[in-house]
Amino acid sequence: MTWRIGRPADWGACLAYLLLALWVAGGLLRDPQGLELSQNASDQTLVEWFLAYGSRFWDGDHSLLTDRMNAPDGINLLTNAATTGLGVLFGAVTMLFGAPVTFAVLMVLNLAATAFAWYLLFHRVLHASPIAAGLGGGFCGFAPGMVSQANSHLHMTAQWLVPAMIWCVVALFRACGEEGARVSRILRPAVAFGLLVVAQVFIGEEVLFLTAASLAVFTIIYALAARPPWHQVWRFAAGIAIAVGIAVPLLTYPLWLQFAGPQSVPNGVFNPDYFSADLASFPAYSPLSLAGDVSNASLSTGPAEYNTFYGAPLILLVLWLVFWLRRSPVAWASVITALAMSALSLGAKLVVDRERTEVELPYGWLKDIPVIDGALPMRFALAAIPLIALLIVLGWDKAMEEVGPAHWVLPLAIGVALVPLAPTSLPVRERAPVPVFYAEGHWKRCAETGDVIVPVPIATPSLPGPMRYATASRAAFGMPEGFFIGPYGRDGRATVGTWKRPTSHLLDEVAKSGVPAPVGDKERIQAGMDFAAWKARCVVLTSHPHRTALQTVLEDMLGPGEQIADALVWKIGEPRTSQG
Repeated sequence: MTWRIGRPADWGACLAYLLLALWVAGGLLRDPQGLELSQNASDQTLVEWFLAYGSRFWDGDHSLLTDRMNAPDGINLLTNAATTGLGVLFGAVTMLFGAPVTFAVLMVLNLAATAFAWYLLFHRVLHASPIAAGLGGGFCGFAPGMVSQANSHLHMTAQWLVPAMIWCVVALFRACGEEGARVSRILRPAVAFGLLVVAQVFIGEEVLFLTAASLAVFTIIYALAARPPWHQVWRFAAGIAIAVGIAVPLLTYPLWLQFAGPQSVPNGVFNPDYFSADLASFPAYSPLSLAGDVSNASLSTGPAEYNTFYGAPLILLVLWLVFWLRRSPVAWASVITALAMSALSLGAKLVVDRERTEVELPYGWLKDIPVIDGALPMRFALAAIPLIALLIVLGWDKAMEEVGPAHWVLPLAIGVALVPLAPTSLPVRERAPVPVFYAEGHWKRCAETGDVIVPVPIATPSLPGPMRYATASRAAFGMPEGFFIGPYGRDGRATVGTWKRPTSHLLDEVAKSGVPAPVGDKERIQAGMDFAAWKARCVVLTSHPHRTALQTVLEDMLGPGEQIADALVWKIGEPRTSQG
């Protein structure tokens, strides 16, 4: 087994996937700095901030707990699925061109690289024909769920290490079945598997969880169907234990930090009863697919979660493939695992065409288990994508070996099932430019690296736009509050964002209404306390629809501001003694 690339078919597949990914992200690529994904702009703002902060790794900042957001408490990056690894890997792009460009580049590379990695697995490791592997890889990279997740969820589309992990498992299993195999034949894939698991934690931990869950089910079903000899099973188990032994020591501190460290949370923040799949979505087409209908959007929670929209023809194709490949243990393991993951995506109680029933489902037994409660139920369906692709790969190659009608009927059926699922380009819209005060570095006239700047109004989960100001500086300064997951619920339970201080609340109300709030001694004293609690160095007002009202309130609180570039600035507090 080899991953060496050089055959014309390999380059053809790579180019095809790249062109398709460019089509999906084409709207954003026209102007990454001036455009944003219109269907999930808030998450894009958050992810760009994470990418900007991740690039600070190359400045010597290696912390997974940072006060550059939600100052002074900070945020736990692992709790926030912060794609830390992507920020580090593409730090040079961010430093040269800015986080919005990095975001757009990753949109393309995640889809294309995931598809190509699966192509290599199917073609080189499972020995599928180039066409079969091309179809399977394309479905893995551009299935409706993947295109939907590309709407700002880079941690979910960064799946290019998953096929390499599967390769390790396959190589380990095959080596364990060889008589007289050298120990190195078992050690190499086991060690590589452990290291890949560690890497995936920092790229997309939820993807790792879904991979582990589906791989465990697949392995058990395959073992029951194929009945490999016991010596192979025990050697394989020992190899997996070696992989675990490699990963656990390297992940001990990060996992402690994520689940028990500062700013960690004891539960998942999203309601599993809301983020569960609708059974009616499975035979429907995603609004982001060629045959999609915008009315089908009501069958999901939003444009970033069209995970189960396969279309009726693909479901019928899978049923046919299961019958036709019924003698294959791999096919049985694939379909049973895909069904299990799809069933879990339906949540605790069955929802049919937007109506919640009282039918209880298997996820109800699992939803309160730690770690599992942190994953959205509907995302379990993403784990079914490569399993369906594997059935298509096996079916295509078997049909090509047939002499009868299946030789042309199955390729036709695959075309009927997959062509309507072809992705459309993700819609975009213009976004407000970053104020010159931040974009050109004028903020350094009132704060130093690591100091806290209070933008007015302050960023919130629903309106995170001011976080882009810090993104423009590669998170060189901190900000209070913001859009993140933290322990601000009752008994330290998870919330999105934090509670607002009185001054933040007052400014937020003025920003919404455009009516200046009365400011007396009480408000001035409270403002001083709040700015001190945030350890703020300066307060900054830039362009806003209600700038006049906000300026009136700030001047009543703090006196006249200083004009710096396109901002009004009030300098307060003292520089930090630590530049963290």
